[in-house]
Order: sequence, then C-alpha cells, then structure tokens
Amino acid sequence: MGRRRSGRDIDGVLLLDKPTDISSNDALQKVRRFFNANKAGHTGALDPLATGMLPICLGEATKFSQFLLDSDKRYRVIARLGQRTDTSDSHGEIICEREVKFTAKQLDGALEHFRGDTLQIPSMYSALKHQGRPLYEYARKGITIEREARPITVYELQFIRWDNNELELEIHCSKGTYIRTIIDDLGEMLGCGAHVTYLRRVQVANYPYDRMVSLEQLAALRAKVDAGEGSFEALLDSLLLPMDTAVVHFPAVNITEDTAAYFKQGQPVCGNVQGLAQGEMIRVTSGTEQRFIGIALVSEDGRIAPKRLVVENEQPA
Repeated sequence: MGRRRSGRDIDGVLLLDKPTDISSNDALQKVRRFFNANKAGHTGALDPLATGMLPICLGEATKFSQFLLDSDKRYRVIARLGQRTDTSDSHGEIICEREVKFTAKQLDGALEHFRGDTLQIPSMYSALKHQGRPLYEYARKGITIEREARPITVYELQFIRWDNNELELEIHCSKGTYIRTIIDDLGEMLGCGAHVTYLRRVQVANYPYDRMVSLEQLAALRAKVDAGEGSFEALLDSLLLPMDTAVVHFPAVNITEDTAAYFKQGQPVCGNVQGLAQGEMIRVTSGTEQRFIGIALVSEDGRIAPKRLVVENEQPA
C-alpha cells in the first residue's frame, strides 16, 4: 500500500516574486506550505541574490515545468565596476580591483559583443552538475572543473545607465544564460572587472509581470484562511494561472470527449492536425469547454500520440 500524500490536490502556476537572500528551493517550500499543496516544483533556480519572477508549478502543472525552464528570460541587472569577485556577484570575495577608465564608445563596442548568438563558459559558482554534484560545491573547496562553452542567445541587451562605478542593463536571453558570467566577462573586456550587485528577473516566457505575488502577500492570505476568514479556494487558489500556460506556445488541437477517453488511456487518437508537421508538439484540449488534458506529438500516420497527460483529481461522492 502506497504512502498517503499529505496536502491538497491543487493544480496551477503561481508567479512568485522571489525575495533576495533566499534560495529558490526555500521559496518553493514556503509556497507549497502556504497552499498546503501535495506537490510543487519551480522552473529554474534564481540565485539567492536575485529577485523577481519564479514560476511555481503546483500539482499536475509540475509535469509541464520543463517547458518554462526552456523558455526565454528577461533580467534587469546592476553591475559594480572596478571589482571582480570569485562568484561574479556581491556574495563573493573580491579577488581583483582595478581603475575604471574605459570610454562610452568602448562600452558600446563591448556590449555589442554579447548580443546575438555566442558561446558562454558557465561559472564554477553555478548549479550545473558534475558527477552528480553542483559545480559550486567544488568551487567552495577550491576545485576547478573544466567546463565546455555552451551556445546562448542574447536577443536584446539594453543600456540603461552608467553612473561612476555602476552600470545598469536589461537583458533578454535564451535558457541557460548566466547573467553573472556576462557581467564578469564584460568587466574583463573593459579591463576593470565587474560583478553583479542587483539582479531581478522581470519576465519568464510571456507571463505578465503584474501577476506576481510576494511571500508576504501569501502569508497574509494563509493567515486569513487559518483564522476562518476565508477559504483556500477564494483567497489563494484564485492567484494561480492555468497549468497549460506553461505550454501555451504549442498549437492547440481540440478533440471530442469520446476521443479524449482513449487519449487519456495513452492511446494515439485521430484529430484535426492539418497544417502540423510530423513530430510537432501540440497542446490537446477536449470537449466544448476545451479543457486541457495533456500534450502530444503528431505521429507519422497523422494521429495524436500522447506525451504527457493530466491526471484529473477524483471528486468526492
């Protein structure tokens, strides 16, 4: 007999405004407790220094969190010029101090170097795994692991301001881009060194900035629930976005409820896939309400082959 899960079966995506000086996992566990959810996962860690948008997937939405991990991100970053640290941010130790003496023209040329498709060597102080352990564990022991450069894309790099030893930028980039590494590399290119003092993620995929909520807001709402001043459904669950917002970029195909019964059993089914290519990922809905039931691939014979299914919670009799 399996272990009984504690908590509620609640599905959806919360856009958390993560505070600074807390790990993404700690923030995740706080959200899980506020919602009393039996299952939760985040969609790509933010550094403890960083703040901003951290989508938290609850329940069945965790099955689709990978697609948010793979999505584009946008950041606002402030760099301290003239100082390089071992972690490339203000949490690290200063390892070099140099005079800031570049020109505006040199800065423009250096920024242009980072735009578009480039290769980036991840920091040793990153969560990338080597032999099952994150690189930062090796770094803290003074061990350096050889890392391969990885392709990244910076779609947009906006100059915001340069004020003495402070430089502020906004960066729209592909998955796997380390902003700390961009700032460290930029500082070396300018000959003065630099590190991140402020980092805020302002966008993940196309999620709206104004739907973010803070841990303080969630704590206040949970206190009301505990005091009997409202229900989870009315006060907290209304903050969740639908789970299929994680895969909204896939084309949608709607099937009948009868067909959906076979699809939910893992069987490939027929549907209107006209104009879609073999192997293309699609978002599958069912019935007149177009209820999201999973994602699928278009098979070689033009059918809809289930990839990940939504398990609908059983309602009490």
